[in-house]
Amino acid sequence: MRTIIHVDMDAFYAAVEARDNPALQGKPLIIGALPSERGVVSTCSYEARKYGVRSAMSIKEAYKLCPDGIYMHPNFHKYEEASTQIHEIWNKYTDLIEYISLDEGFLDVTGSMLLFGEAANMGREIKSMVKDQTGLTCSVGVGYSMMSAKLASEEKKPDGFFEILTPEALKNLIVDRNVRIVYGVGPQTAEELKRIGVNTVRDIHASRQAVIALLGNHGRQIVELAEGIDHRMVASQAKSQSVGKERTFQQDIVDFDYLRDILRLTARELSYSIRLKGLYCRTVTLKATYKDMKKIARSKSGDATNKASDIFNTAAGLLDKIERRPVRLIGITLSGFDDAPGRQLSLFDSDTDMKGEKLDALVLNLQQKYGMDIVKSGNELMAEKRVKTAKK
Repeated sequence: MRTIIHVDMDAFYAAVEARDNPALQGKPLIIGALPSERGVVSTCSYEARKYGVRSAMSIKEAYKLCPDGIYMHPNFHKYEEASTQIHEIWNKYTDLIEYISLDEGFLDVTGSMLLFGEAANMGREIKSMVKDQTGLTCSVGVGYSMMSAKLASEEKKPDGFFEILTPEALKNLIVDRNVRIVYGVGPQTAEELKRIGVNTVRDIHASRQAVIALLGNHGRQIVELAEGIDHRMVASQAKSQSVGKERTFQQDIVDFDYLRDILRLTARELSYSIRLKGLYCRTVTLKATYKDMKKIARSKSGDATNKASDIFNTAAGLLDKIERRPVRLIGITLSGFDDAPGRQLSLFDSDTDMKGEKLDALVLNLQQKYGMDIVKSGNELMAEKRVKTAKK
């Protein structure tokens, strides 16, 4: 039997902002967009959740529920830096880690217990180290499977710790809860189950064959998970599947030169993000949404790189090929990650290449110490100036 720890930071973006600005502590804080803007809630503080505000909710709806809340744009640089610190703590205990997001992950510590002791000790140590080193709280769950660990971390949020160590313990905990508690049961599946009278986990137990007949293999998996049977393994991910950033405009944009400036600044942010993680991307994807809500995505793959100029040039080339009409949203997504650049340095590479590598390392060191904005290229400075002047 495996031993899994699930770590989930508490209201991560909002918590980072409140940590850095004590005046925000204890306030209903909503991260995403301002009430006058288009956008959705990225996350919110627990104080805001008391009003019914939730992630992915439209900002307009959030404002109706919580008009006195504090609304802020996200600062992904700060969140990524905090995430890097958190991941470094996790890496001390195991290399079998499945990163779900910046602030959430599964750790398979089955083989770590000989070195670190019981999983409960590791879980509490992780909580303590995260608090001491980042000033943030997390909720930790220990389980015999991925589902049990996930449910355990949710049981005592925020700043919680809980264990679900056997299938019987899991079944007893969730038996009278809504079917949505089971991994893989989303809103649509829940509605289908409701039509055959299955609303709770207890109902799944009582209607196993009906669930399987309705949903096939998916139903069989749901029945097994409801019984506490979960064969999924933690998928060690040294590399994320994708990293992206988008910008939604308050007014539709017809000026494609302005869009190029936005892409240059976006490429810079994404470059910094993957350089922090020691990654190089092979694929750059341009995403755009037009005024009529038609969405497009154009991709191009090549040698692995983490340079902002390479990312921008690829994205700008893709932008040149799309239809020129009013744009509501523009963004870049990076994928196809490697741990090394597309061309490895060798004994035959020039001193210039070696110096370039050293300069890149020096720049990253300065940015980590003083912030991403400490170093900017001339093109980036000009793009930033034009974007600010346009005030769009």
